[in-house]
Amino acid sequence: MRGRAISVSSGVTIPRFLAGPFGMAISPGSDAAFSSQKSTLSESPRSKKFPLTEEEIFYMNCRAAYLTVFKSSLDNIISKDQLCLALQHAGRNPSQKTINKYWTPQTAKLNFDDFCLILRKEKPTSKAELLKSFKQLDVNDDGSILHTDLYKLLTKRGEKMTREEVNAIINLADVNADGKFDYIKFCKLYMTTNEQCLKTTLEKLEVDSKLRRQQFGSHMEGSPERDPSPVPKPSPNIIRKTDQESFSNKGDTRSSSLTTTREFRTSVSFTITMGASSKQNSKLTEPNSIKEWQCVQSKGCFFLEEDGEIISHQYRMQIAQRSLVYLTIKPLNLSQAEGKPSPWLSVDTALYILKENESQANLQLMCFTELRNREMFGWTGELGPGIYWLIPSTTGCRLKKEIKPITEEAQLVHRDETGELFLTKEFRSTLSDIFEVIDLDGNGLLSLEEYNFFELRTSGEKCDEDAWAVCRENFDTKKNELTRQGFMDLNLMEANDGEGDPRDLWVTLHSMGYNKALELTEACPFVIDIYADKCKPRIKTVHMEACSGQLEKAICKSVLNKGDAKVMDGYENIIVHTYKCDTWITSVIENKSDNKVIIHINNELSKNCVNNRGLDIFAVEVAPKSTMVCQHVMPLNERQEWIYYCVYSLIS
Repeated sequence: MRGRAISVSSGVTIPRFLAGPFGMAISPGSDAAFSSQKSTLSESPRSKKFPLTEEEIFYMNCRAAYLTVFKSSLDNIISKDQLCLALQHAGRNPSQKTINKYWTPQTAKLNFDDFCLILRKEKPTSKAELLKSFKQLDVNDDGSILHTDLYKLLTKRGEKMTREEVNAIINLADVNADGKFDYIKFCKLYMTTNEQCLKTTLEKLEVDSKLRRQQFGSHMEGSPERDPSPVPKPSPNIIRKTDQESFSNKGDTRSSSLTTTREFRTSVSFTITMGASSKQNSKLTEPNSIKEWQCVQSKGCFFLEEDGEIISHQYRMQIAQRSLVYLTIKPLNLSQAEGKPSPWLSVDTALYILKENESQANLQLMCFTELRNREMFGWTGELGPGIYWLIPSTTGCRLKKEIKPITEEAQLVHRDETGELFLTKEFRSTLSDIFEVIDLDGNGLLSLEEYNFFELRTSGEKCDEDAWAVCRENFDTKKNELTRQGFMDLNLMEANDGEGDPRDLWVTLHSMGYNKALELTEACPFVIDIYADKCKPRIKTVHMEACSGQLEKAICKSVLNKGDAKVMDGYENIIVHTYKCDTWITSVIENKSDNKVIIHINNELSKNCVNNRGLDIFAVEVAPKSTMVCQHVMPLNERQEWIYYCVYSLIS
């Protein structure tokens, strides 16, 4: 069977395939120690002569995995199954939720670059993580799990397994005995099988000289004996500038391994001085007659994933007749307890409006909310009748992973003197705020559709009609929708099901962006208001997925339309576009050439700036005939002047 995975409450993914990710049979002899990927590479004569950097090892592993599935790195991944198989060859163990994150309904194909980016984000599961996950189910602390308990876990939680799949696990002689599953042996076999698979693919790549000579994008194996990476040919009659520079290792170490050993063919720089933001002198103003317009509202949320990616709700809007439209988006103000920080209120928000032409795959950028009034961003203009997609966006400059340690964990439940379980006041307040966020239409009730967005976010599953009927029978509802009290009681039932163990409750809270102190630090709820003067707009929440794909295209198009462009000296096909508004600066790199290029970015001389990558120095790869968002930059302190100074250099 094709390898899949399940997720348990700890958030760690447990392997669902038992013959190794590439179908290699696990036998008693597979316990023998295999060389790690680094030691495997170091055995080759070439790497002994020219030691490889971590960056080069990473890309060699990427190539090895990709070429096990495809004939060439120029071949595209065209299905979920191919993506899953390629990730397994790279030693990953993707769950269905992980696959869906990268292969959305709008995805038609992924290339080798995309594959490398996914591997950077999806780290291999470590043996320690696997052991920790299984250990939670080990009631006797003896390194094994009863088959009955294992069966309940694998068929009831996460991506449920079939009876046949569970039996395949239980029937593995090497890791089962006396009605118990020896997870310590299983983890050891899993890790060694992964290493053997990686070693096999690397050896195949090393032996096949034809494959080793093949260029994979802009990445080389690092040997001086190899030809240089392909770059666009310089324009005729222009002398190419070559600057051999060495930069400090500040920032991303993998960027340093690229840039400290290669030449810069040419560079282009931007300097933009921005004054202190004046929230009082706003450019966004309401239309005079807006009180007479018809209005609709919807809520949503940006969620920060473990890998730093941001996902959000996305919407379809219908306009029945040509109208003057006023759209706004802003962070949702929740009733936080006194003294608690509200970091999400400073997060920038934007809304891109795309018109649907014939199909969802053919979307036309119409506008975006670039004008600002305090924390609100908006747009006013005329829209014709039709279906529009509303895609929320945030730069990621301020919605970032929390760094500060939490010294004291909040208490979620407590028992009274009779032993009855209750939710604490603080937890109830947090649940009330969560209810406010997931009540997308703001009617004070949760429909099945609204509740399922919550379920997908917190458990990866949906509640079907039968389960919803049971929910309505047991919890307070109104008009077939769950009330706030019913939502509270539902969480109390979950606490009772766990006999007061808060671990499952914490999984829900972390998924919704809360830390151990019950502070909302890794999410930003927002509210969208739409006014129209001729008809009542209709809006429907349709997705909750990564802020990429259509959004990336929309941002690139808006920057190309409105930004300033500079051509790389001597390389007319490489263009850097920079767009600035009062609040942020976005740069987009356009590669019109037939070759992939690597661009080195240096922000070290910028002042009072923060970018979405969190690095002053980094490098990006731009596929041929494509554009990509390079970075977003915002002021660290809006009350002070900020200077954006960035140098973009083409790496040879």
